[in-house]
Amino acid sequence: MADEGNVLTNLDNANGADNSPIAGLLSQYVKDLSVENPKAPESFQWQEQPELDVQFNIGARTINDEVHEIELKISATATTSLGTVYVVELAYCGLIGLRNLPDDQAHAFLFAEGPRILFPFARRVMADATRDAGFAPLLLDPIDFQGLYIQNLQRQQEAEGGEAPTAQ
Repeated sequence: MADEGNVLTNLDNANGADNSPIAGLLSQYVKDLSVENPKAPESFQWQEQPELDVQFNIGARTINDEVHEIELKISATATTSLGTVYVVELAYCGLIGLRNLPDDQAHAFLFAEGPRILFPFARRVMADATRDAGFAPLLLDPIDFQGLYIQNLQRQQEAEGGEAPTAQ
C-alpha cells in the first residue's frame, strides 16, 4: 500500500536533504455555500435587467508549519427595482503545502498564486449555483490576482510611509 503520510515528504531530495523550496496545492473544497432566491417565483417573471454586485476577499491561515488554508470568498447579489433576484455567497478553500520558502515568497503564493489556482473552480461553483437557482449561469470575469497583490503591497507601503515596491 502506498505511503499516505504527509504529501510533502514524498518530494524530499534523493540525498535526504530537505532544503528545496516547495509550494503546491494539496486539496480544495467548498467550505460554505449559500444560495438565496428570495422573490421566487415572482422574480422569474421580471423583465428588468438585474444589477450585479460581486465582491471577493482572500484570506489565509496557518494549519501547521507546512500547510496553510487559503479561503477565497465570493459574494454575488443581483437586484432590480422590484427587489433582490438572488444572493450567492461562496467560501472556496484550498490547502497549500509550503516548505523552505522565504516569507515574502510564501506570502505571495498564499495571496496571489494560490487564489489564481483556485479561482476557476470557485467560478464554476458560482455558475452552477446561479443556474441551479433557476437563472442564467453567472460567469465571473477572470481576476488578475498578481496585479491586485502588487497594488495591495503598494498601498500598504504608502500607508506606512515607505516606498512602494516595484513590479519585476
